[in-house]
Amino acid sequence: EKKIHFHARFNAKKRIYEYLIINRPSLLSIDRGKAWHIKKKININILKKGGSLLKGTHDFSTFRASSCTARSPIKKIDSVVIRKKNEKIYIRFISKSFLQTQVRSMVGCLKYLSTGKWSMSDFKNAMNSKKRARCATPAPAEGLYLMDVKY
Repeated sequence: EKKIHFHARFNAKKRIYEYLIINRPSLLSIDRGKAWHIKKKININILKKGGSLLKGTHDFSTFRASSCTARSPIKKIDSVVIRKKNEKIYIRFISKSFLQTQVRSMVGCLKYLSTGKWSMSDFKNAMNSKKRARCATPAPAEGLYLMDVKY
């Protein structure tokens, strides 16, 4: 009898994470603790441009936690889809695997870019630096959702 070894983490073919931002001046009530509340206006077009730069195979060292145990910082992001519905912005990432804090760190950098704190070249320079010190403050944990895992 052949034993089947299944590991929830190591056998995953695709992981789908979604990050929820609520972009409005007024405080959150219903969605408090469930999304990142950003008061400053987000430029959705710039957000999408930044998101598209994250697609593909890159060294994501900038977005990696110091405690990350992954063998390599090189990951392939299959897709980054950004959609806006009223004041809610959904950023969906699909990849086989992610580094520790990678999604929240990428979202933090996208926030800097889309609110005008960083220019596009600041964003690219941070990403290409491969230095954690160049990363924006990571997005808070509330707002990050694991939507699906494909095996």
